[in-house]
Amino acid sequence: MDELRYPIGIQTFSKIIEEGYAYVDKTAYIKPLLSQGQFLFLSRPRRFGKSLMLSTLEAYFEGQRGLFKGLAADSMDLDWTPSPVLRFDFTAENFSLENGLESLLRRLLREYEEQYGMTRVADTVAGRFSQLIRKVTEQTGRKVVILIDEYDKPLLDIEDNKELFEKNQRTLKSFYGNLKAMDRYIRFTFITGVARFSKVSIFSDLNNLKDISMADDYSDICGWSENELVGKFRPGIETLAKKRKEAFEDTLRAMREYYDGYMFTEVGSRLYNPFSVLNALDLKRIDPYWFQTGTPTFLARRVRKLGTFPPDINGKMCTREQLLEVGLNSSNPIPLMFQTGYLTIADYHEEANLYELRFPNREVEIGFYQQLLPIYAPDTTDPFSPFSFTLFKMDLVEGRIQDFMERLATLLKDLPGEDHNESTYRAVTYLLTVLCGTPAIAEHHGYKGRSDIEVKTGKYIYVFEFKYNKSVREAMDQISSRDYAGRYTMDPRKVFLIAANFNEKREERGLEYKVVPLKGA
Repeated sequence: MDELRYPIGIQTFSKIIEEGYAYVDKTAYIKPLLSQGQFLFLSRPRRFGKSLMLSTLEAYFEGQRGLFKGLAADSMDLDWTPSPVLRFDFTAENFSLENGLESLLRRLLREYEEQYGMTRVADTVAGRFSQLIRKVTEQTGRKVVILIDEYDKPLLDIEDNKELFEKNQRTLKSFYGNLKAMDRYIRFTFITGVARFSKVSIFSDLNNLKDISMADDYSDICGWSENELVGKFRPGIETLAKKRKEAFEDTLRAMREYYDGYMFTEVGSRLYNPFSVLNALDLKRIDPYWFQTGTPTFLARRVRKLGTFPPDINGKMCTREQLLEVGLNSSNPIPLMFQTGYLTIADYHEEANLYELRFPNREVEIGFYQQLLPIYAPDTTDPFSPFSFTLFKMDLVEGRIQDFMERLATLLKDLPGEDHNESTYRAVTYLLTVLCGTPAIAEHHGYKGRSDIEVKTGKYIYVFEFKYNKSVREAMDQISSRDYAGRYTMDPRKVFLIAANFNEKREERGLEYKVVPLKGA
């Protein structure tokens, strides 16, 4: 019987240990972190264990050695002398409010000032922070430890509000500017976030801040390897397999497809998303959980604005310098997609010194595409709309390809905006097929060429070729001459060839199409 307690939403190390929740031991990283320097920075996607790592460090610096009994850190040669800890957590605040950031900082500072019986002298949050660091050190006789969780949330939350973004940027720059000036009072500083700091102009004064985000030694500091997953959660996976009425290995393979695949250096392990794994094991159902907690819509808008065909996001090549860029002020969304976890390192081409990026897993791909589709076609996410993607899904699953094409033709004809082109129509069609839950392949390579989109359901296979301002006949001739359906000769499913052309040259704009059923259809 599965008796594990899953710490869903629990990011406090002491609570997990004291109340018997399952914990994957990451305490072996404490000693090497202390040897790295005085000021460290780590970038990882949201819901990936950063807050728990900070809480673990907090417990260590407070000298709570009893919590570490039986864990890796307990057997290490560590200095367990307590230090005063100042922790600033930005994870739960709403920064869309005009003074949200200032209000949070003032409240946190006030709580520490009251804890240490301090009389406030400075008026600004930066001045109060500087005073707090110095006074706590003088009062306790010990240097302070500063832990900052999700430092960049005050910026990511309001990225599209230029005025508020710049205001929060100035506030944070002033606040963090104290760290270097007060370094003689600081024992250790650890800062986490999603976006890297190199060009955000927040840490420009803190030039000794060491970024360990792509350091090989810390590639697995957050997230779980498959060995860690199976070693700690085998009973839960076995229970899930029993619920799914399949073998353990089949369930593990499904979890791998949905939740594994994150890689932050060229030599690190493939990592699972802890948040999604815990939810899947607790609810005993493999579903996309991570993206439901909030996908940055501005990333999807940038992809749309650039006119990038969604499948082309996979396979992007970047240099290390590009991956370390901050994408907040850049029209290129790829670096920030990597930092936020929507793309991961799939391969490293050493000779060219290039990283190949791909969606880490199906959960992330679905989540991103769900944000992208309504930017192209808003009506598709309305469950009461005749263009709801659930209706498109039923058309494909039940073999109603004529209904699918008629619905698609009407949708494309009424798309909002004016910047429509072939890539727009291909993107809408591709996103619809992917979000219908059917395996969709864009530009499938065959021995004679590449089809636009191929979709497979349990009973049907659909081969699409789209043209723009050409003709249906030309599209069908291409399908036939290049034998796109030849690979399915031995497949028992029914096969449909769909040739389509979106015509804007004639008086009435519209999608022309022809459906040709092959064997068994």
